[in-house]
Amino acid sequence: MKSLVKLTAVTGLSLLALVAASCGTSKDSSSDNAAANPGFTAPDLPKLDKVGTGEGKLSVLAWPGYAEDGTNDPKVDWVTPFEKKTGCQVTVKTFGTSDEAVSLMKTGAYDVVSASGDASLRLIAGGQVEPVNTDLIPNYADIYPFLKNRPWNSVKGQMYGVPHGYGANLLMWRTDKVKPAPTSWGVVFEADSPYKGNVTAYDSPIYIADAAMYLMAKKPDLGIKNPYALDDKQLQAVVDLLKTQKTMVSEYWSDYLKEVQAFTSGNSVVGTTWQVIANVATGEKVPVSVTVPTEGVTGWSDTWMVSATSKSKNCAYLWMDHIVSPEANAAVAEYFGESPSNGKACGQTADKKHCETFHAGDQAYSEKIWYWTTPIEQCLDGRTDVKCTDYGKWTQAWTQIKG
Repeated sequence: MKSLVKLTAVTGLSLLALVAASCGTSKDSSSDNAAANPGFTAPDLPKLDKVGTGEGKLSVLAWPGYAEDGTNDPKVDWVTPFEKKTGCQVTVKTFGTSDEAVSLMKTGAYDVVSASGDASLRLIAGGQVEPVNTDLIPNYADIYPFLKNRPWNSVKGQMYGVPHGYGANLLMWRTDKVKPAPTSWGVVFEADSPYKGNVTAYDSPIYIADAAMYLMAKKPDLGIKNPYALDDKQLQAVVDLLKTQKTMVSEYWSDYLKEVQAFTSGNSVVGTTWQVIANVATGEKVPVSVTVPTEGVTGWSDTWMVSATSKSKNCAYLWMDHIVSPEANAAVAEYFGESPSNGKACGQTADKKHCETFHAGDQAYSEKIWYWTTPIEQCLDGRTDVKCTDYGKWTQAWTQIKG
């Protein structure tokens, strides 16, 4: 994680601001689902009715870079101020994938988790997290409205967490090896790609959605309207495409620093990435660039959620309010390389163009991102005449794809 300290010096690539219009063919998966997950019934769990004195300790499960305490860089620390203010002593465990986060939350050892959309519904359905009383979180009022009550963080109008940050899964390439600059995901999916053997892909079942999004544009006759709502026939078409891609892949990544290493060595020259990876690679003098391809992008909108079995729920609520406060939210967003969820955070970033680069508060841009959402049998595209494939089937398919 030490490479993250370079982010302040190499904040988001301004290219992002130039390509917003190129993703007009995509549409946020939740925009047609105002009543989030109408067919999904969550376990009946209570929510906190008041916040009392902190219990003195808090166990945080987080993506790397989300809960920094100065260990990696003394200048990067939003945990210590929280500890001093609340008396809640924080311990942090990081995870590399959403699957890992779900497994760890099942142990009951953590009080709060920063869950992406491919984990949140599983945590809700499994009873690992409980509904959140947003009235007890003062800074919730300043969260961008378009991040609230979405299919990945709420059920039937009940929020299960506090939106934290969001961003896109971009296409990155080595500018000295990939020419001309790619404009389509076809460069990583089509068998005739000239970069066969040097393609990288994200190592998770949720990556199936990236291929589904590509086929949604490439083969409209398949009838895919939402990359997280695939019936059996549609899923098979996506699996076939990903099996073709498998012959082209040099490395699947989940640890973002390993992707930096792969692009540094040239083992990978093109593939899916996060802005933080592009930032770190640029800081290491690796010639890379990123774009939003014509077919659109998937992305993440992360949510802080409370464990249903937590014995430190007062500290948990105090943490959720702190981490989305303007100061902390700005620090995390700038350090990690994403948009903050709190509009007031934009006035606190060191790089005054950070929010412009990451389209913070731009609802039109946000709705062009297909945010990670856990696939369930109730089709998220509104279909009722078929059952869609759930995350369990996606996991089986991913195992089949990788062999």
